[in-house]
Amino acid sequence: MGNHVVDYADAVVMPGLVDVHVHLDDPGRSEWEGFPSGTKAAAAGGVTTLVDMPLNNFPSTTSEETLKLKIKAAEGRIYVDVGFWGGLVPENAFNASALENLLKAGALGLKSFMCPSGINDFPMTNITHIKEGLSVLAKYKRPLLVHSEIEQSSPSPVQREGSQDDPRSYSTYLTTRPPSWEEAAVRELLKVTNNTRPGGPAEGAHIHVAHLSDSGSTLELIKEAKRSGDSVSVETCTHYLAFSEEDIKDGDTRFKCAPPIRDKANKEKLWDALMEGHIDMLSSDHSPTVPDLKLPDSGDFLKAWGGISSLQFDLSATWSHAKKRGVTMEQLALWWSERPAKLAGLELKGAIAIGKHADIVAWAPDEEYDVNDIPVYLKHPSISAYMGMKLSGKVLATFVRGQLVYEEKHAPAACGTPILATVTD
Repeated sequence: MGNHVVDYADAVVMPGLVDVHVHLDDPGRSEWEGFPSGTKAAAAGGVTTLVDMPLNNFPSTTSEETLKLKIKAAEGRIYVDVGFWGGLVPENAFNASALENLLKAGALGLKSFMCPSGINDFPMTNITHIKEGLSVLAKYKRPLLVHSEIEQSSPSPVQREGSQDDPRSYSTYLTTRPPSWEEAAVRELLKVTNNTRPGGPAEGAHIHVAHLSDSGSTLELIKEAKRSGDSVSVETCTHYLAFSEEDIKDGDTRFKCAPPIRDKANKEKLWDALMEGHIDMLSSDHSPTVPDLKLPDSGDFLKAWGGISSLQFDLSATWSHAKKRGVTMEQLALWWSERPAKLAGLELKGAIAIGKHADIVAWAPDEEYDVNDIPVYLKHPSISAYMGMKLSGKVLATFVRGQLVYEEKHAPAACGTPILATVTD
């Protein structure tokens, strides 16, 4: 049988994106997103593998049994490959056998929150819980992803000057989650990251700081931990690189997330840190909900649900800002494919190479498009902060394991595969 050759002319052909921080809310809250719509959006955006977070679905994925529910919900309904993080919560942190069963069942690692998550069955952890979790993760050589914010005292009136406490003003929300929350969390993490060093009691475990927003003191602490030999990595998200406080209009709660989008100077420093190698990788933290919870009518930033809906725009939103800074395709592939795959232990992902899965995206970097003029496959496009924008870098085709899953339209059947970690002796 002859080979079938596909020629995309001058398009860029690179490894499919690996997005390790995605909330698809399935099962239990599929009205927020769901596996079919979320993975269709991923494929249309050049994402060939994603790792689903253990909360916002119901029940949260904190046990072997709840992971099996997640896997069952994904089977036959996903258009790209999907792996799963498990949850580290107070209920399982001191139960080594429960955590081991969750990891043996296929969780690629664990995720915890150092502040309230907003989800009742996913409570926050403290450093003692995290230390216990690391001891189990060390045995399986898997990572712990941490939402690194610790609540501090409320901002003083001086700090809030100019916000006038108007709940429709983005600056009002921004002052409620200052950079000191991120700094406090990472400072606390440094009490246990040294356990991950070679010869340490948690050697083999790894701490990954999720969605870094603060480019100041928090990042400096992470750099210090890396210099000391701690097994630590950090991601930032597209929205922190694409938007800044100055862009956000009163009442536009599409931009509410935690940690928050900060000012333009902070954004530029995040770009610098990414290009200098201090930030390891990118993710979307795609965190959708139903439109009503975004409170579009009142525009109340203090009460609206937080989270940026963005999965379909991972590649083009990054490139639209990266190209102005001289970013290379090799750097894009490092941030969006190679390093995320390594974090999740996905040895067959993240590169175009013999023996790897043929996960490939072909895209036109010079082609601009208006987001409002294309099909958007997210369940609720109206809540995406990217609606109304013009972006560069149009995805032409997406292949998962060599199968064409998107080329102007999707494959007729969901052909993605759930990815489960395996335990080796």
